[in-house]
Amino acid sequence: MKTFVTLYNFTDQGLQTIKDTVKRAEAAKAAAAKSGVKIKEILWLQGQFDLVVIAETPDNATANAFSISMLKAGNLRGQTLRAFTATEMAEIVEKVV
Repeated sequence: MKTFVTLYNFTDQGLQTIKDTVKRAEAAKAAAAKSGVKIKEILWLQGQFDLVVIAETPDNATANAFSISMLKAGNLRGQTLRAFTATEMAEIVEKVV
């Protein structure tokens, strides 16, 4: 499984319905499970970003499809980053010339 970290900001629409944010997060977890994505953590933040989601997916295409599915609802804007475990990073640095 590949790990992805997504940093989200609420849109104006998302802020208008902020009281539903926890319910939407639970719905997102359920939708993720059906699409082969395991959401490991959803955290609400103070600062530049409003939410962080840490998820595992079998491949990049699944990660991208799920991200688009979350964004199309119009409540969030996001930036997704591929994250690497220590084992993955060790394999990467072995290839550095």
